Amino acid sequence: MAGHSKWAQIKRQKAKNDVAKGAMFARLSREIIVAARLGGADPAGNFRLRLAIEQAKAASLPAENIQRAIDKGSGTLESDTFEEIRYEGYGPSGVALLIEAQTDNRNRTAADLRVVFSRNGGNLGETGCVGWMFQQMGVATLTGSVIEEDLIEAAIEGGATSYEIRPDGEGAEVFCAPGDLEGLTESLRCAGFVLDQAEVRWIAGSTIQVEEPEVARQIFTLIEKLENLDDVQRVSSNYVIEDSLLETILA
Repeated sequence: MAGHSKWAQIKRQKAKNDVAKGAMFARLSREIIVAARLGGADPAGNFRLRLAIEQAKAASLPAENIQRAIDKGSGTLESDTFEEIRYEGYGPSGVALLIEAQTDNRNRTAADLRVVFSRNGGNLGETGCVGWMFQQMGVATLTGSVIEEDLIEAAIEGGATSYEIRPDGEGAEVFCAPGDLEGLTESLRCAGFVLDQAEVRWIAGSTIQVEEPEVARQIFTLIEKLENLDDVQRVSSNYVIEDSLLETILA
């Protein structure tokens, strides 16, 4: 096994404020609705729903909101019909952007994305223009002290393909095939690791090194505005920024 990517680029959202709580709650609720609709309303038999509920609880989404979202997804309560769509485009300096959306109106979503791209130095592209650069992987994020020998044993047991431990040893990310994520999280928990988050994420196989501070700021602004759109669930990119430059920008 080997490390997968630089920590400066992993979960950039942790280095900035999240979107407004109301928008975040709406996004979490929508994921629960979609998960329940696709896999059923019982979290015990629906791993995606179980993950969505765990993330919602971690974000302090009220229990009644969680249950309402489950009821909407199962059809117990009336709800808009959301479909999952992936959009692709380019940002400043040609960085690739993969946008995962859940929407009840794909024309509106595409129009909103196009406006954000055009106003922030990017271009909304055709399906497939950058998708080939990305691979979908399961990612388990750990917190607390991580001993590499123990992690290797648990990761192999859970079907992991690679891992990366933070330089200070406080936390790690473990990667696997999407279908192995449930087994991996169970293996890590049984080994005593503290699981912060588990998700299926698109990860770039080829990257673009960004060295100019102004270009980096433009990329961050574009991604942030995309993330703030109601229909957008997640934005993945292939930019790479050295830690020293990132610290300067975020200072």
